[in-house]
Amino acid sequence: MQLYRLLTEDDTSAFCHKVSLALSKGWSLYGDPTYAFDAARGVMRCAQAVVKEVEGDYHPDLKLGEQ
Repeated sequence: MQLYRLLTEDDTSAFCHKVSLALSKGWSLYGDPTYAFDAARGVMRCAQAVVKEVEGDYHPDLKLGEQ
């Protein structure tokens, strides 16, 4: 089964570390990163989709960050 996650974070090195950690755990980039301005907080936000092939069946209680 293929899992999907959308990683989001403020546009800081924390976002790069979050994506790098996912890649180190076997996730693959899916599409291009996106950026948007959060007017309420006055900061840029980043998002990157990642996917990973795993064994088993999907269930809503699955902890994607632990895969």
